[in-house]
Amino acid sequence: MRDRNRFDPATFEPQHFLWSFHQGVATITLNIPDKKNPLTFDSYAELRDTFRDLVYVDDVKAVVITGAGGNFCSGGDVHDIIGPLTRMDMRNLLEFTRMTGDLVKAIRTCPQPILSAIDGICVGAGAIIAMASDMRYGTTGTKVGFLFTRVGLAGCDMGACAILPRIIGQGRASDLLYTGRIMRGEEAERWGFLNRLCEPEHVLSETQALAQQLLEGPTFAHGMTKNMLQQEWNMSIDQAIEAEAQAQAICMQTADFERAYKAFVTKQTPEFGGN
Repeated sequence: MRDRNRFDPATFEPQHFLWSFHQGVATITLNIPDKKNPLTFDSYAELRDTFRDLVYVDDVKAVVITGAGGNFCSGGDVHDIIGPLTRMDMRNLLEFTRMTGDLVKAIRTCPQPILSAIDGICVGAGAIIAMASDMRYGTTGTKVGFLFTRVGLAGCDMGACAILPRIIGQGRASDLLYTGRIMRGEEAERWGFLNRLCEPEHVLSETQALAQQLLEGPTFAHGMTKNMLQQEWNMSIDQAIEAEAQAQAICMQTADFERAYKAFVTKQTPEFGGN
């Protein structure tokens, strides 16, 4: 485990993916392009640890996830992961499935907005990472597939049965999770999985531009919004309204709230500070 007090986004050099950091936006690039960027045991763990660490990193205001070579992610590597899983006992299998689920938990509980820039193949665990992100930009060439039933597994992997229906609806999620079929870019946008379609050569830059736009806003309040979006899944309406009352009261004590008020009075654009 890395020392969280020493996580410097400007000098961080992960071993199993690429990392860049510019003006508050971190970009994670899955980088095994000859295999369409599969995940390995090591990359799962390093991604999980990175998102856990980002809870404590104020300099990073938003994160973009993408893939190298015209594809997002082809899921778990057949030789590094799938093969070994067929030889594991139940204890080791459960250790693995809990570890992959911890990656989703880390993405969802990370306070920064997480955006995915998706072109080409986005299947299996790659589709799960995109699903766990806060927003997703894609292309007409995007191919999303939750392929678990194709290899004899259940569609309930890494939170898919909980999260995917909340994005696209129960019936549509059932379609994808039962059949394992490919959902192409236009359908993914129409169903609400993708927030926007971009040209392939612009999908990353447009996603990074959105991240930049978000970090110029009230980033403390964005973190509160993400937290409420996550926590309110398990609340009644009355509980959610009370939780939001408390959350909003906290935001009303921030300097950003006062900055916005003063800017409105003077008819200027507020300059938020994230506090």
